Amino acid sequence: MKKKLIAALLISSMAISTLVGCAGKGKDGTKDPDKEVTKEVTDAPKTEDNKEKEGGSGDTVTQGKVLNIYCWNEEFKSRYTDYFEKAGKLPEGIEVNFVITPNENNAYQNALDQALLNQESAADDDKVDIFLVEADYALKYVDTDYALDVKADVGLTDEDLANQYQYTKDIVTDSNGIQKGTTWQATPGLFAYRRSIAKDVLGTDDPVEVQAALSDWNKFDDVAAKAAEKGYKMLSGYDDAYRTFSNNVSAPWVDGTKIVIDDNLMRWVDQTKAYTDNKYNNKTSLWAPEWSADQGPEGKVFGFFYSTWGINFTLLGNALATPVSEGGKEEVGNGIFGDYAVCQGPESYYWGGTWICAAAGTDNLPLIKEIMKTLTCDAETMKKITEETQDYTNNMKAMDELANSDFQSAFLGGQNHIKLFAEAAPKIDMSNISQYDQGLNESFQGAFKDYFDGTVDKDTALDTFYTSAIEKYPELTR
Repeated sequence: MKKKLIAALLISSMAISTLVGCAGKGKDGTKDPDKEVTKEVTDAPKTEDNKEKEGGSGDTVTQGKVLNIYCWNEEFKSRYTDYFEKAGKLPEGIEVNFVITPNENNAYQNALDQALLNQESAADDDKVDIFLVEADYALKYVDTDYALDVKADVGLTDEDLANQYQYTKDIVTDSNGIQKGTTWQATPGLFAYRRSIAKDVLGTDDPVEVQAALSDWNKFDDVAAKAAEKGYKMLSGYDDAYRTFSNNVSAPWVDGTKIVIDDNLMRWVDQTKAYTDNKYNNKTSLWAPEWSADQGPEGKVFGFFYSTWGINFTLLGNALATPVSEGGKEEVGNGIFGDYAVCQGPESYYWGGTWICAAAGTDNLPLIKEIMKTLTCDAETMKKITEETQDYTNNMKAMDELANSDFQSAFLGGQNHIKLFAEAAPKIDMSNISQYDQGLNESFQGAFKDYFDGTVDKDTALDTFYTSAIEKYPELTR
């Protein structure tokens, strides 16, 4: 019966077309090119026959010949290749197969759902071994038997996981309190602002002084008005501030079966409407060409809410006049490289991240344990990732060492942004996460765009939201 319920959950999820966080985006902020799934995979949660031998605490285990990893882009592949395989940790005779399905129109989740539903009947070499998930839909998978306990099944210990940020554990903890995934990333958010614009509007570009001017939403609104007087926009578009509000709600989206719109989300609605009416934004949407252009040399926007990956990859790429792919260099003189800095902004939040889950039915538990331990628990490996890529990693010890060092970001004018991320990450609260976050957040944002543009009133936008929400989740009520 439990498997039938899980299957129903996965099948119903296939019908929902969504786009979340950085899913489906390349490191330059553009959509990944379409790729074919590299291998077709089919079925398998744990059975009573294999449950015992899969134990991660010294039980007898088998080692398969093929490790199938389901993901939606090349990011984890690069981390695995550079910091695990090149470190000589892959046993001889093991083939690693990345099954990459771009996440356009929910294609990745659909492919993964089908593979997990077919897992039990799949040949050993075709089984899903590792699959990756994002925060907004993690509970869809970790709150089922399709994802294994990273401690009891995989074999990681409390000591292994001790230095990971708590919120990264909470996101992949099921309703029984069992952690079902682990990640090499932590993705706290900051406010990235143009130094030159801050000097013109506030008389300073110093991160401490700029933070003092933006430390709460009332101050943020005051600076938006000052920026407008100087001919600048405070934000680019409708969605820029959304996650700073949605990450700080007082309760989950759903109470029983009733959809509950948190007051903090309505504060986002009211602020965005005011910014649109007062011309404090450019009326763009996330990932649109106009939004990306606002981050570049011709942009007149004070700043952008971005998390770790966004600053070091997307924002940096958009800031260059000549892209690296066209021969440009990441250095001062190319566009506005060096003209950005970061501060905490008015509220703590996070955006994005990728979690590694072990699939029930895998015959590669020893290798999965070693991958998880190396890439998500080993302080030296994680410190090296940050030093070489500026990706913020999920190890408090490693990040605190860099926060208190002379580490610098040339892109951010020599600022040690790791220090700010290290201060922000422990403040992230995931106590109100739910399996409905992805779909309802997207419906909510989409429903209010006509209201911001002035073509419908607020009540009509609310009705549009409820209609969209219940179409996605028929079990819910308003």
